[in-house]
Amino acid sequence: MPALNRVEIIGRLGKDPETRFTTKGSKVCAFSIAVDRRWRSAEGEMKKETDWFNVEAWGRLGEICQDYLQKGRLVYIEGRLHTDQYEQEGEKRYFTKVVARQMQMLDRKQEEEEPEAVAGEEEEYPF
Repeated sequence: MPALNRVEIIGRLGKDPETRFTTKGSKVCAFSIAVDRRWRSAEGEMKKETDWFNVEAWGRLGEICQDYLQKGRLVYIEGRLHTDQYEQEGEKRYFTKVVARQMQMLDRKQEEEEPEAVAGEEEEYPF
């Protein structure tokens, strides 16, 4: 039987990414993303709710996230859900996170500007 574990989210970083190393020396970058949901109530009042997702990016993707992402940036994340467990005061606890496979920045930093196109020159794309 086929199986699918895939999640796609678009939201803003809640804090700057933090990089750590596992006991085996693997690098992992962790950050949180806030995704807002808006709707109009039956009374016509606008409502807003925010869902928070913890995200981990491993290896080269983690390095890119650490270098380019910061609190408030709008990003697209595609990955899979992973649930870990731990024990606290004799009770098992579970938490689910997104393990990123792909990340795309959807906004520009304020200091970045649109590149000016020079008339008569064609841009080359690496794809």
